[in-house]
Amino acid sequence: MKTKSILVPLIIFMLALSSCQQNSAPKAAKNNDNNKINQEESGNQEALENQKAASAAEILAKPQVPILCYHQIRNWTATDGKMGKDYIVPMAEFKSQMKMLADSGYQTILPDQLYDYLVYGKKLPKKPIMLTFDDTKLDQYTAAIPEMNKYGFKGVFFIMTVSIGKPNYMSKAQIKELSDAGHVIGSHTYDHQNVKKYQGEDWATQIEKPTKTLQEITGKEVKYFAYPFGLWNKEAIPELKKRGFSSAFILAEKRDENDPLFTIRRIIASGYWDTKTLHNSIVKSF
Repeated sequence: MKTKSILVPLIIFMLALSSCQQNSAPKAAKNNDNNKINQEESGNQEALENQKAASAAEILAKPQVPILCYHQIRNWTATDGKMGKDYIVPMAEFKSQMKMLADSGYQTILPDQLYDYLVYGKKLPKKPIMLTFDDTKLDQYTAAIPEMNKYGFKGVFFIMTVSIGKPNYMSKAQIKELSDAGHVIGSHTYDHQNVKKYQGEDWATQIEKPTKTLQEITGKEVKYFAYPFGLWNKEAIPELKKRGFSSAFILAEKRDENDPLFTIRRIIASGYWDTKTLHNSIVKSF
């Protein structure tokens, strides 16, 4: 009787131990796989950074990546005026444009990928495109994102911080949600003042403080900047570099021959364009 009373608990203990070891094995293997992936990604990035960076001339010689600039995604109203329609893409047209991009084989890329392509020659998808959105408008979150999600598209949102939380603009929580979902948050100044006119404290007000605000919201570094109105000058570039930006985006004009990373071209997706016209503009402009 004593031998039996000792064996039963011992058998139960051995079975439990075996079960725990079996259950822990897949978790350990998964953790090892994740660690291996993280190490490979870290090693790949380190290898890139150890390469010689491309010169300005080499960057300018590379094929440009199509970059679209959107502002508002909504239907026109009677108060919009003729000029306003340039910046307002009707909802049905935006849906058609996203479908066209997907059907045409375009894949969205983000600024880090573009930077690594331009500076280190890292490969991009066969048909890359970048979708950017200026001015913090709420319909970018409520209307554009659901359509982009259908095709797995990611975008870059250049935020004007004065408008955060105001009616018809995105809130801090929505900006954070975009960042957490894999979209990129960039700076678009405090209140959209022309960079060419900045002096003295303007750099702190328009660039430094907004950048800090966006980093506090997202918990991530803010490395990319879009010039209000697409207007820039050579004096602005060293100021942006001093403040930690990796690159900056203009509109359709010529890139700077000495600093192409700080004059990356975009084209505005005009509300007057139908989907076919947009496609033709992508092909012709880049």
